[in-house]
Order: sequence, then structure tokens, then C-alpha cells
Amino acid sequence: MTTTAHDSPTDAPPHSATQHRVLTVLVASQILSGAGLAAGIAVGALLAQDMLGSTDLAGLPSALFTAGSALAAVGVGRLSHSRGRRPGLAAGYLTGAVGSAGVVAAATAGSAVLLFIALFVYGAGTATNLQARYAGADLAAPAHRARAVSTVLVATTLGGVVGPTLAAPAGVLADALGIPTLAGPFLLAGAAYGLAALVLLVWLRPDPLLLSRRLEAERHAAGAATTAPAPGSSRGPDLVLGALTMILAQLVMVAVMTMTPVHMHDHGHGTAASGLVIGIHVGAMYLPSPLTGWLVDRYGRRTVAAAAGLTLLAAGLTAAAAPAHSVVLLALALALLGLGWNFGLVSGTAMVTDALPPATRAKAQGMVDVSIAVAGATGGLASGVVVSVGGFPVLALASGILALAILPAVAATANSR
Repeated sequence: MTTTAHDSPTDAPPHSATQHRVLTVLVASQILSGAGLAAGIAVGALLAQDMLGSTDLAGLPSALFTAGSALAAVGVGRLSHSRGRRPGLAAGYLTGAVGSAGVVAAATAGSAVLLFIALFVYGAGTATNLQARYAGADLAAPAHRARAVSTVLVATTLGGVVGPTLAAPAGVLADALGIPTLAGPFLLAGAAYGLAALVLLVWLRPDPLLLSRRLEAERHAAGAATTAPAPGSSRGPDLVLGALTMILAQLVMVAVMTMTPVHMHDHGHGTAASGLVIGIHVGAMYLPSPLTGWLVDRYGRRTVAAAAGLTLLAAGLTAAAAPAHSVVLLALALALLGLGWNFGLVSGTAMVTDALPPATRAKAQGMVDVSIAVAGATGGLASGVVVSVGGFPVLALASGILALAILPAVAATANSR
């Protein structure tokens, strides 16, 4: 593989300075990609419902772009493995931008088939947004790994909160351009993803994964790694628990989040109200990340993973009990949903990264994220059917109870150590 002078460890600044630069660039790209991610989430289900005239398939957009993110996770992971994080992440965001443009074209043409294809492609942005957290951990010391992950995640907050609140203005812009109103946020998503890719391509130097591999090879060559087992050699329980925690958190979060705007719309709330609730939810997904990272590094991965299960249960109970007219209680439920997901993602990411050596890290992380994406697709697809049959409270309650499965997994893997 050809590399540039920018990626040479001899030309790189000291380790701490390099990590600081990497995190700075990732923060900038995540702010942009967060806006692209949240803008589409806020109106995807409503757009499908409007075009199909049915609530039964309102969960299909979420299922499609999360299924698309599963395929993209494989691609981004493999490209990162062979070429580095910079080309891998940039390619993922550019694919998400293409999908966003496809959604706009589908809405303009009134083509449901094109809409579904475009939403599938749009999912690449979701996968890339999540995989960027691994880049933040590549050069981090194990004792600070969760905090490095959380720094990348919290950067998504600004874009994630602003994105849904721009749904209404983006709709006005779409109207002015002769595009269906609900397709407006995807104009914003396409621009945001494109800019995120540009930031990474220009400034993510040195590449954190390639540099971490070289540093690891140098340590082994110097005999520094002979006193301890390789990071992935005896950490099977960590890998399994980390993946399972993120899978369950994603399934529960996507299922409830997907149907909340539809639930609100069906009870008379407008786009601005549902955008506000989703904005609060996305903020809760990412804003607590610095605190979560500190908790994970201070009290342990398993403790915070267990907290994720309990918090997601509280979210399900609150959403199930909230009156349909109460924006405040629905916002509280979605905030708890986001917080539980954050606990699960940060603790799970730290466990998975702990368990994998740099030489195989990117490819294995990509496969873990495939499982996460499949779980999200399952949650999104099933959510519309469950709501159609049993109603939104049934979906919320069942999702919260499912999240409790994290607790016995934590106990089982703790006993296996």
C-alpha cells in the first residue's frame, strides 16, 4: 500500500499531539455528519407515510437506511483496514450524500421504489458516523479509551440537535425549489455529508489507524509487548459483551425512535414538535458522552453496560405511559432512550476496542457494526408492524423489557473472567 509522508511515524508529532489533532478533525467532521444523520431521521418515516399513504410501512425507511448501513459498515471497515481511516470514512460519507440526493429525486418524481433504494444508500452515512468513534480510540491509551470515544461522539451533538430543528426551514427551501416539503431535510443531509467527507480527506493526517499499527509494530520489534498477551488474544468475553450491548441498545433505540414522530403526527403534532423531540433525543444520544466516557474509564465497562439496560427500560416505561398529547413526557422518554443508547455505545465500543489488536481492529469493528446495523434494521422494520397491531405504548414497553437482556449478559461474562 502506498503511503504519504504525512502518514510516516517519523514525521508525525508526538503521540499526544497527534491524538489531539486527530480528535480535532474528527470533531469537525462529526458536527457536520450529525446534522446529516439527524435531518433524515426526523422526517424519513413521515416521507414514506406520505408517499405510501399507510402507517404499516412507516418503519420501512429506518429499516432501509439501517440495512444500508450494515452493508456500508462492511465496506467502510474493509477500506479502513486496507487503506486507513481517512479514505474509509470519507467514502462512507460521500455515499451517504449520494443517497440523500437520491431521496430528494425520488420525492420529486413520486417514486416509492427510488425512495427505498435511496434510503438504503443514505444509510452509509449512519454507518460512517458510528465508525468514526473507532478512529478516536486508535491512538488512545487504554485507560483513556472511553473518553476518546466520547469526545468523537459528543461532537455529533451540535449537528444532531440542529439538524432536526432545521427540518421546517429546509422544507421552506424545498418548496421554493419546487421539491416536496418533506424532502427538504435531505438537501441539508447531502450537503452536510459532503462537507464531512471533505474535512476528513484534507485534514485527517496522520491516519490514526495506520499510525497505531506502526507504533504497535515498533513496540513488538523492541520487545516491549512480550510481557503481556496481545490485546485480542484472551478477551473473548469482552468482545461478545461489547457487541451484544451495542446490538440491544441499537435495536431498542431505533424501534422507539422511528415511530415517535409517526405517533406524534397521528395525534395532531406538527413537524416542529416532532423535530424538537427528536432533537432532544439525538442530543441525549451524544451530549452525555464526556461524562459517560469518564464513568466507563473510572468504574468499568460492565457497570455502565448494566446502566444502559436499566436506562433503556426506564425510557420504554416512560414512553408507554406518556399521554399522546404530552410533548414534555415524550421528550423525556426519548431523552432517556438516547442516554441509554449512549451508555451502551460507549461502554460497548471500549470493550470491543480493548479486545482487538490494531492489525485486525478495523475489519472486526466493521463486522460488529454490521450486527448493530442489522439490529437497527430489525427494530425499524418491526416497529411499524407492532404499532399497527398493538399501538405505540406496546412497542415502547416491549422494547424496554428487551433491553434488560443486557444485565444477565453482564453477569455471565463477569463470571467467565
